[in-house]
Amino acid sequence: MIASLTRISRRATGLCRNLNCWTGAITKKHRAMYERTYPTTLVLSDGSSIDIEYHEPRKIILLPQNIAELSPEDQKKRLEMRKPKSKVVITEEIEDSFDENRYLNFKK
Repeated sequence: MIASLTRISRRATGLCRNLNCWTGAITKKHRAMYERTYPTTLVLSDGSSIDIEYHEPRKIILLPQNIAELSPEDQKKRLEMRKPKSKVVITEEIEDSFDENRYLNFKK
């Protein structure tokens, strides 16, 4: 009888799962029905990247940088990039020295 109790206690401890934050990150999604997700690369503001599953089909997602943490030169560059760019319209003036009166004698 004691031997059968030790077998049961061994089985009971073997079935116990230690669930913590690390097992949640390592294992797969345990669902019978998967929602549609797409593999996407998430780039954090410090430059590191993580592969995630996103609900929209995107290749890469860039998180914005904190401007307060940048150097003054980089802050100025970032703010200049955010401003709308104005289109430069170049109008060329063609100087023409053509005189049609010179060719009136050929018209006849």
